[in-house]
Amino acid sequence: MTGGLLIAGTTSDAGKSVLTAGVCRWLHRQGVRVAPYKAQNMSNNSVVVVTADGRGGEIGRAQAMQAAACGTAPDLRFNPVLLKPGSDRSSQVVLLGEAVDTVTAGNYRTLRPRLAETAHAALADLRNDFDVVICEGAGSPTEINLRDGDFVNMGLARRFGLPTVVVGDIDRGGVFAAFFGTLALLSPEDQALVSAFVINKFRGDLGILRPGLDMITKVTGRPVHGVLPFHLDVWLDAEDSLAYGRLLGRPGPPRGTEWLRVAVIRVPRISNATDAEALAAEPGVRVRLTVEPAEIADADLVVIPGSKATVSDLAWLRETGLADAIRTHARAGKPLLGICGGFQMLAERIHDEVESAQGTVPGLGLLPVEITFAARKTLARSAGAGMGEPVQGYEIHHGYVSTGAPEPLLRYDDGRSEGAAAGNVYGTHWHGAFESDGFRRRFLTEAARQAGRHGFTVAPDTRYAAVRERALDVLGDLVEEHLDTDALWRLIEKGPAPGMPFLPPGAP
Repeated sequence: MTGGLLIAGTTSDAGKSVLTAGVCRWLHRQGVRVAPYKAQNMSNNSVVVVTADGRGGEIGRAQAMQAAACGTAPDLRFNPVLLKPGSDRSSQVVLLGEAVDTVTAGNYRTLRPRLAETAHAALADLRNDFDVVICEGAGSPTEINLRDGDFVNMGLARRFGLPTVVVGDIDRGGVFAAFFGTLALLSPEDQALVSAFVINKFRGDLGILRPGLDMITKVTGRPVHGVLPFHLDVWLDAEDSLAYGRLLGRPGPPRGTEWLRVAVIRVPRISNATDAEALAAEPGVRVRLTVEPAEIADADLVVIPGSKATVSDLAWLRETGLADAIRTHARAGKPLLGICGGFQMLAERIHDEVESAQGTVPGLGLLPVEITFAARKTLARSAGAGMGEPVQGYEIHHGYVSTGAPEPLLRYDDGRSEGAAAGNVYGTHWHGAFESDGFRRRFLTEAARQAGRHGFTVAPDTRYAAVRERALDVLGDLVEEHLDTDALWRLIEKGPAPGMPFLPPGAP
């Protein structure tokens, strides 16, 4: 078979990424060679893909998760355009894995034709290499202020004749109004491609919902192809930090007599917040994202995650009182971990003429290093060891240790040192390091000792890769059990459902 599908959403975080992953896993189980695709992603959660020629490049982490659902390796074509916000007004542009420019809302229009051309070529290439490509939209297809020149939502669907399924999050309320409004503000040509709806995160009696399903079909002429229930195990590899609740994951009960309480600081430009997910997968480890100094005081382990704006987010820590709370925590002998940008914030000084152009600024002074920002970004898959255990990870950073030779937290396979460990304060540039099971267990055991949680016992059998595979299987199960998969097959094989009625007023 050959075909494709666009999964659009009424809003950001409506469920596009997880539905795309679920449909990909369902098709993969059927023996279909399937690939995910998102023309343009705006997210600071990314992973490194190493190409055949050894070059490292970035794609959105959600597309890497969807690739795993397809049983295939991540590919730069799966997310040809990645926008990484560094402020409210500017984003770094990553094109086929490589940072090529920084844009604002004003000059984005100038660059957009080049981005669209690259995105279209990537999808055409994927359609030649795979039986099916499941495309994910961005935001809402009814961004009427952005429709001119759109190559991500209905512009993409029009270009490739893709049938479009719109997913809405009923947990937020107003899902039927969102469906109706999304469709009614599209042009007749765009509406003709919208073939069905899917409801996400439903809780309760489906019989009570049934009259609404019947009515939205009657007034729009589009069927609802299923209602996905809310599921507690769907939380890994979020598209961005907005998808996270305050409590990360669903921790199992402790193996010992005490919990280990972890506070992850939600800095404004948080990057690769998914690093904390490996900690949250451990029984007895309670991981909370926070912006409150009081919750730092109550934590056993504090984590400063990555940041796309290290100097700016460091200033925010000081403005909010979090910097003082972090220092108090560390000086009490409790464990403190900085990852990538968070590691850089722990330094004595930061020299940055690249990302913020602010020159030399004082860090938190908790690790005996200085950080300098290089113009060229480091992009690499890395392997080595830490605490006597093998470790794998990936690197995405401009900053590097320019002064200081502390005890390293990790070492590369070739013996080079990485990161720092000074008593109870730790830092590393490696993302994904805590997905290495042995290293994570050693680190958490030491963190519990330093925090005085002597009743905490790390689980000996948690395998993070297996946790992720189970989550993908859950998504595949939800699609098989709760969606009209026969109808999805027809859309993928035959294209948009014919004769879809027009819903006024429509866009001009």
